[in-house]
Amino acid sequence: MSLNHKLKNSIGKIEKVMIVSFLVNILLVAMKITSGILGSSGALIADGVHSFSDLVTDIIAIIGNNFAKRPADSEHPFGHGKTEYITSLIIGIVIILVGFTLISEMMKSQIAYPSRIVIIISLITIITKLLLASFLVNNGKKHDNSILIASGKESATDVLSSIIVMLSAIAMQFADKYKLLQYSDKIAGVIVGVFIINVGFGIVKKNISMTTGEQVTDEEYLKQINDIIINTSNVIGVEKLVILKYGPYYKLEGDVILKNDLLLNAAHDTIDLIESKIKNYDAKITYMTIHMSPHIE
Repeated sequence: MSLNHKLKNSIGKIEKVMIVSFLVNILLVAMKITSGILGSSGALIADGVHSFSDLVTDIIAIIGNNFAKRPADSEHPFGHGKTEYITSLIIGIVIILVGFTLISEMMKSQIAYPSRIVIIISLITIITKLLLASFLVNNGKKHDNSILIASGKESATDVLSSIIVMLSAIAMQFADKYKLLQYSDKIAGVIVGVFIINVGFGIVKKNISMTTGEQVTDEEYLKQINDIIINTSNVIGVEKLVILKYGPYYKLEGDVILKNDLLLNAAHDTIDLIESKIKNYDAKITYMTIHMSPHIE
């Protein structure tokens, strides 16, 4: 299997994960909003809107992933990988806006008394979203995809909000005896909004850093690449090794010290061998610029 095929296969798997998330969120949105209306729970409706934000971000994520995998061209010599970070920025902004909207609506809403069906639906969504969040984050880490990780973290927040909604629905069952509990549903809705805003800011902050040119900092990963170079024939040492993130692709920049007595053709072949060995180690390293320097004793 060629390196290019491996990379395309990885991107294809990412799309399948996004589609699974999309379908699960469709089901949750319908279930939460319908149950929130029937069960008289503003907090559950808010939670349903939260899941709808997941749905919107999944659509944006799928579109962004398709742009990110477009090949390099004359205007984009290192491909369109950074589209992934722009997509995640949009996801973060959407989440923030949804959070503020939910808080505003909950503050204006009238006091309502949720039925017990809200507790059951909340429990179902907690289990479902825990499984989905784990699925997204694990696949995001596996494929080193910031979009999946962002979606997974947002889904994890949805778990927390569903727990809060469930607890508020339980508290509202005792509102007749304890008057203060009648505000539980409104408070839960506001808390859901705060959670959403917090996650949105986190995603925006991270991806602003990525769009400005974040490099790989995993010491073990960099050591493996360094060892590959050092263990190549004719190589004396490595002066510089930087790997920049371009969405699903990486760009490596390095300075390699070669033996003084090498002919130009031999030096060129050595660099070609280094590039081949690195690509075999990690197909994501699609672009490389390796400068060769003579060994100065």
